[in-house]
Amino acid sequence: MPHTIPLLELPFLAELTALRRDIHAHPELAFNENRTADIVARELERYGLEVHRGIAKTGVVGVLRAGKSQRMIGLRADMDALPLCELNEFPHHSKHQGKMHACGHDGHTAMLLGAARYLAEKPDFDGIAVFIFQPAEESEGGAAVMIEDGLFERFPVEAVFGLHNWPGIPVGQMMAMPGPVMAGTCAFEIIVRGHGCHAAMPHQGIDAIVTGSQLVQALQTVVSRTLHPCESAVVSVTQFHAGEAWNIIPEEVVLRGTIRTFKPEIQEAVERAIERLCSGIAAANGAQINVHFDHRYPPTVNSVAEAKFCQQVAAEVFGADKVLTDILPSMGAEDFAYMLNEKPGCYVWLGNGPGTGGCTLHNPHYDFNDDLLTLGASYWVHLVRRWLAVGSVSV
Repeated sequence: MPHTIPLLELPFLAELTALRRDIHAHPELAFNENRTADIVARELERYGLEVHRGIAKTGVVGVLRAGKSQRMIGLRADMDALPLCELNEFPHHSKHQGKMHACGHDGHTAMLLGAARYLAEKPDFDGIAVFIFQPAEESEGGAAVMIEDGLFERFPVEAVFGLHNWPGIPVGQMMAMPGPVMAGTCAFEIIVRGHGCHAAMPHQGIDAIVTGSQLVQALQTVVSRTLHPCESAVVSVTQFHAGEAWNIIPEEVVLRGTIRTFKPEIQEAVERAIERLCSGIAAANGAQINVHFDHRYPPTVNSVAEAKFCQQVAAEVFGADKVLTDILPSMGAEDFAYMLNEKPGCYVWLGNGPGTGGCTLHNPHYDFNDDLLTLGASYWVHLVRRWLAVGSVSV
């Protein structure tokens, strides 16, 4: 069983906590994280790191070199907030109406800054640590844009690692496991066209609302009656738009929703099933139905060797009994998947405490648990020390 090392003592913890709360109070949305990027760059420069800006517009990369080795490891934190009105009343609540750090990216940024500062003061590793502060994780694919801007050409890391706070996992525990941990996401839009008419004379038209309603019901069978019972997928209709008057049966209905899957072949099966239902229900009602699929984030899939390495690191930091290696993945999506499509790596969840009340992601009462600052920084620091001391993980 791995020996548990003491957690880091961060002499700058109060300063780091204040910085996290300052970022929380000033949330910025995708590709507009200008103030946050300025803070990150300023701090990294103050620690003595080599700083690169303008990758994916507001992305920031800090480079810390120690020893003689040219081996390179990447650590990533996201910086953006959500378009959400915060309902908290503590002093560091959002100062910008309609914007909120409701997913903990303020904490992710602070933890990685804490690790960078600690390692800069005690560079007891041999190689190059690359600290990646990414914009636009929430729906805008900032990771993909950083890659398109040459992230891995400029910083050819051997592997890349990510971390997310996770309500519902106790503080002091961490999930690290191989394979899919977050689902791929695909949005869909279905347009149902009938024939509008007077609501008192429905026989003169083709009712797009009735047709659309039948389709909503039928879509509930896609997963349960198309896929093998041991496979996982979600099909959710989240919007139904139709009509503007109480006495008119509208010409058109628009349905929108999301599909979540872990495997490309399951995504394909779900899409074909939806298309068959659209065709059949359109024919049964004399309507026309068109469906469009918008593929967004791919599944987040951890590579086996790097996941095992992270399990070892987590066991040494938190204790072997605190490392979760066989829990259900999330149907949520994460654009760190793009980085894992390019490089081996692992995405872990760090327990944020009970997932009840306001302690749930994307909730207007959410706040990052500052007790995690030391835990997350300790994990990052030990990961760098282990990776850049023991040689490459065999894949």
